[in-house]
Amino acid sequence: MEIQFLGTGAGSPGKFRNVTSTALRLLDERNSVWLFDVGEATQHQILRTTLKPRKIDKIFITHLHGDHIFGLPGLLSSRSFQGGNEPLTIYGPKGIRDFVEVSMRVSETKLSYRIHYRELSADGMIFEDNKFRVYAQHLDHKIECFGYRVVEKDHPGELMVDKLRAAQIPSGPVYGELKAGKTVTLPDGRTVNGQDFLGPSQPGRIVAFLGDTRQTPNAARLTQDADVLVHESTFAKGESKLARSYYHSTNIQAAELAKRTHVKLLLLNHISARYTGKMALELQHQAREIFKNTRVVKDFDEVNVPFQKTTQEETQA
Repeated sequence: MEIQFLGTGAGSPGKFRNVTSTALRLLDERNSVWLFDVGEATQHQILRTTLKPRKIDKIFITHLHGDHIFGLPGLLSSRSFQGGNEPLTIYGPKGIRDFVEVSMRVSETKLSYRIHYRELSADGMIFEDNKFRVYAQHLDHKIECFGYRVVEKDHPGELMVDKLRAAQIPSGPVYGELKAGKTVTLPDGRTVNGQDFLGPSQPGRIVAFLGDTRQTPNAARLTQDADVLVHESTFAKGESKLARSYYHSTNIQAAELAKRTHVKLLLLNHISARYTGKMALELQHQAREIFKNTRVVKDFDEVNVPFQKTTQEETQA
């Protein structure tokens, strides 16, 4: 699981930051890529990465301001030209379907795949499969806006081969059944429960993506105990009144949220064009005074989301 930033700027494209788009690379987990927002020229940014548009099967839109959606029609069209024939699902506020369908109709664009739309109205779980759950919560912006919480389900514990050998259980297909936690009968007549030979389960990872927002209680629901929080930082320390006036957040507010909800890593994006070079680094320094494990990200940064290792002793504690 990796996060790759395709655009980290706010409002309009700049020389060093494109507008917002973030990829969650789940190639090992489900051979797919999920996008969170698709700002103008996102497909151009993708050309400078190893991402394949045909691998994108879910797009989560936080809100319908242009710097978060103007790249969507072009990306959808190019995906069709580049061999993307599998269905794609778009999640977002009411109106996202109209935006896409009008763009396709007016430009007479024909897609080689089907788009499924999930226009959101209520908070709660919006997707689940055998590996992930995704939750959405309303945020506090000028227009309807959502944040998303991606929760990976726990991984089964590793098979304790040494314990199996000590119990004189011969290797073979039976190991696969025990790994699945099944109860099996051995050739010598013994009945063995696979659960007795599994190590502690590996907790799944949690990643939270917040759209543009003032501070709101829903943000804490999205970010609690997250391994990674991607949070906007449109304003700096001392600009909380401006941030509130424009329905945004400061770097300090993001850091306080990360600390309060026990986030492990805070990634600040949606950086105003006012903050370039050393000024952008100052946003990071200020936030680190509150929450040390903070980074201001740049376009094309890649961040691995590691597992938090669980030992046998921790499980038994």
